[in-house]
Amino acid sequence: MSARDDVLARIRGANANAGSPGPAAIPRDYHRTGEHPPGSAALLELFTDRLVDYKATVIHTDPDGVPAAIRDALDGRVIVAPGLRDGWCPDGTPDDGALTPAELDGFTTVVTACAAACAVTGTIALDGSPDQGRRAITLVPDVHVCVVRAEQVVQTVPELVTALDPRRPITLISGPSATSDIELQRVEGVHGPRTLVVVLVS
Repeated sequence: MSARDDVLARIRGANANAGSPGPAAIPRDYHRTGEHPPGSAALLELFTDRLVDYKATVIHTDPDGVPAAIRDALDGRVIVAPGLRDGWCPDGTPDDGALTPAELDGFTTVVTACAAACAVTGTIALDGSPDQGRRAITLVPDVHVCVVRAEQVVQTVPELVTALDPRRPITLISGPSATSDIELQRVEGVHGPRTLVVVLVS
């Protein structure tokens, strides 16, 4: 008998033992909601603090100031999600879904909205809706300008998950793309944009 056969035989024997305990119960007593309602001032302050800690730039504005805030954050050629609200970025090129990754690399900045955001973790969720576009346009350009409305900001991760449709392609963003895998040296822009600008609309 080979070592592999021996190991598998032992596993089969252990599984056949009727006295073996079943799987441990998973505790579900964690907080499912926060004490602050979505979009509250306390949440926006916490969300901003987390984003800044992740080295993202946060621009606070009101609904009328969104176009100017986006314009101030733009750099180079701009591609925008096809369903981005009219007037937010009139000079950007709407993505038609036909551009290849190599062609997308010719754009410096992408502008999108978001699906939801979590204050505790400073996380922004995209779900591929028309105002966010396909995943490729948010991963290839070097700068991501993302518009987050105050009412989209919830406090906890369970609230964020509840706000999302699990059937959609979810992308979670916590600051600019970065890794410290090699020698604990932070390198930005490895898996996506190296610069994240959040336009927080209250």
